Amino acid sequence: MIMATLHHDGRPQLSLVRPWVHDGVAEVTLTDARVKTRNLRADPRTALLAASEDGQRFVVAEGRADLSAISTEPGDQTGRALARLYRALAGEHPDWDDYYQAMVHDQRLVATIEIEHTYTGGTHM
Repeated sequence: MIMATLHHDGRPQLSLVRPWVHDGVAEVTLTDARVKTRNLRADPRTALLAASEDGQRFVVAEGRADLSAISTEPGDQTGRALARLYRALAGEHPDWDDYYQAMVHDQRLVATIEIEHTYTGGTHM
């Protein structure tokens, strides 16, 4: 999916992300040093766009992101949230100790986006 955030001057900033969408929310793993994370701290409004494989149809989900704390200790609350997200998207990790260490090293966090509005578009077949 493509995630849109807003720069401080109002310009859009777009990133490729792989969210887990469930129960009216989308969860995305972020790193603290990225522009999209900085943008969401300043203005939590965001949109996610998913396009069909053929590029003919799309759906957009809009909402506000709530950012977790950065994972600072292997297996901390954020690390466990990141592991839940990983499991939802990819299944079991071969080495969870290594995974938790990497989340701390990468300064990872979770953006939870409550979906407030959706719309679709494109060519219908």
